[in-house]
This record gives sequence, C-alpha cells and structure tokens, in this order.
Amino acid sequence: MNATKAHTRIDTLVPKGMLRDLPGWSIAPVPACYGGDPRSLTFCCHPGHALTFADTCQRDALLEKVGLSKADFIRIKDAFSKAHDWDDDRTCFGSLSYCCMRAGGCPGNRDQVLQEKYPNKSWEEVKTVYFSTKQKLSLELLKACSNKALVQPFIDIEESR
Repeated sequence: MNATKAHTRIDTLVPKGMLRDLPGWSIAPVPACYGGDPRSLTFCCHPGHALTFADTCQRDALLEKVGLSKADFIRIKDAFSKAHDWDDDRTCFGSLSYCCMRAGGCPGNRDQVLQEKYPNKSWEEVKTVYFSTKQKLSLELLKACSNKALVQPFIDIEESR
C-alpha cells in the first residue's frame, strides 16, 4: 500500500487534527494524553507514573481499551529497549522506550542521550531514527493487544509502510 492509501485509511480511523507528520513517521498519532489512537502507547510513560501531563494521562484507559496488561506493556518496552540499545539511566525510567513525542525538545535528558547514541548524525537525522524506531515499538505493542477488532486496522496501516 502506498503512502496516499495509508493516509486515506488512517483518515477514516482517526479524527482530523489527531495525526502528526514527524521525521521518520508520517501520520504518527498525537500522544495518548491528547486522545491519540492506540499507536500512541509508544510514547507513554511507565505504568504507575504519569509525568508531564499527569492530569490528562490516558495510558491506563488506553491499555484497558486495547487489551494490553500493564505487565505486558512494560515487558515489551523493556525488551525493545534492550534490543535497540535504548537503555540509559539518564532518561525517564531508564529507557528511551518510555520517552515521549516532544519533537520540539525534551526537558529531561532524552535529546542528549539520543545525540550520544547517534553521534555521526545531524539532529534531524537523529529525530528520524528516534521516531521511526518508536513506530516499530508501536507496532510491537499493537500486535500484543487482545482487542484485535480495534487494533488490527492500525497494524495493517503500519505494516504497509
């Protein structure tokens, strides 16, 4: 499926204004704290914690809706982090897997850690690696969800890219 068809399909699933065009991930979801679709779980914090947008955090409700336990969410994010060399104690919860979407800059150490992990890349290239890798994590999370009726269209879109 080409990108135009993917845009058409996602537009039927996600309300207007709820997508972002990020380096490395066009048609990315807005964060869950802003009502993002199930793919947005890739940008969520470790369960038991809600950081920047604690008053609007939708992580736990979204996990329940898609049929993914907190334990599985943690297991997937932690394994993904190890597989992609994303563990770093300087980041929230010790892993880039739990870092957010903030394309304009992280008030924590995410950006510094990313620049150190990808030293021979420009900042734009680093963001492309970060967001495309977050897209892969999103797909892994979706595939583990039990509410297939809800998540399968999003899996199909991400696998077609």
